[in-house]
Amino acid sequence: MAERILVAEDKENLCRLIEATLSEAGYEVAVALGGDAAIHEIQSRPFDLVVTDMRMPGASGIEVFRTARSQPNLPDVIVMTAFGDAREAVQLMKDGAADYILKDNLLDELPLRVRQVLDHRKLRQETPVLKRQIESLREQVHLHRFETIVGQSGPMRDALSLAQRVAPTDASVLLLGESGTGKEVFAQAIHAASRRTDAPFMPVNCGALPETLLESELFGHERGAFTGAIRTKPGRFEVADGGTVFLDEIGELPQSTQVKLLRFLQDHIYVRVGGEEMRRADVRILAATNRDLEVMIREGRFREDLFYRLNVFPIRLVPLRERRDDIPALAAHFLAVQERSFDDLSQDGLVYLKTYDFPGNIRELQNLIERACILAGEKHKIGREHFPVDRGRHATDPTDLLSIGLSLEQMERRMILEALEKSQGNKTKAASVLGISRRALYSRMESHSIPIGAAEPDSSDVSAGD
Repeated sequence: MAERILVAEDKENLCRLIEATLSEAGYEVAVALGGDAAIHEIQSRPFDLVVTDMRMPGASGIEVFRTARSQPNLPDVIVMTAFGDAREAVQLMKDGAADYILKDNLLDELPLRVRQVLDHRKLRQETPVLKRQIESLREQVHLHRFETIVGQSGPMRDALSLAQRVAPTDASVLLLGESGTGKEVFAQAIHAASRRTDAPFMPVNCGALPETLLESELFGHERGAFTGAIRTKPGRFEVADGGTVFLDEIGELPQSTQVKLLRFLQDHIYVRVGGEEMRRADVRILAATNRDLEVMIREGRFREDLFYRLNVFPIRLVPLRERRDDIPALAAHFLAVQERSFDDLSQDGLVYLKTYDFPGNIRELQNLIERACILAGEKHKIGREHFPVDRGRHATDPTDLLSIGLSLEQMERRMILEALEKSQGNKTKAASVLGISRRALYSRMESHSIPIGAAEPDSSDVSAGD
């Protein structure tokens, strides 16, 4: 919406000239022929800016100024004055007027002065909102320190160890892993443990915005840079100066924006969309993707030089199905969020969670727990019946596997995973449970892309036939 301006001037010809000049600049302009009419207008409806002459019949410019500044929305005031009245105008500026302008060059200077005053007004209005947003993000970051990340499995300890080592540095970090594995939580924890912890943490989802808006979101834009750019807007790099920008889904970044991001990573200099001024921002970059960037490089969809800039310190977060030992602790955490105890989860409910493949990873576990709590109600145990039947889980009953339509190959994979879980990873015991040799188990684990880990000595083989 266009800014609303009231022009108070008793000389009608000059008043209409000012009205035409400001209307051409895109403002919504009302006129008042004299001080009394101006006071009536100000008390009748809100204005962003009042441009008033100092000397008028009836109420003076001083009275117009005082009336304007007593309104709830506190409009800014520019005073128009002849040279001899400049001292009075300066006094009004000390009392709160935004600016004064001599009538000698009024029509040439007024549009620029008005733009400056209104831009400053917007900045004053937006600063508290921006501060609240930054504080909110900062609170979220502090909630996700390393010590609050749930998980004691080997892969999680490895990832945490790497993150804790890189956090105090300014190195770029590339977080790799499937959707829902906690990449943003890790990014927040890295920021919270860095020297930038008191500066902003600004996340940007590179896959959620079209190319034109994404570039503006990162680098900002100047007024008039494109249709709808009615004012200058700072980008995330500018707002986060001194802090951290987290670029999620970096694999979705358009190639034109990849070039500009590479330039920023090299020297921390950027230009707003539609601008010419070179700007600098001291920002640390953390990035994340669930895509295979090296494949994208071979296909010509991701710049190799940008990959090497981002991939200074890669950290891979494994899917939840590869760290099932963490599921009980995570379930307890999400139950606590729902104000429920881990004891409220029945044994068959826990078995379901521990044998489910979680294609959506930790985010899906959180959603399943929340849904189950709603279905069970506050006074009942959370059981298997409160979780959905899904093709992604493996089960102890073969008929249950058939009922959800799994192929023979899928069922074999589920049975191997179940046997390994029951034997706590001991391949010899798992092979015995399945009625095959350990060598055959290794072969079938490889065919199903199940990590084998450390091999066990042949002397412990309890072969039951291939």
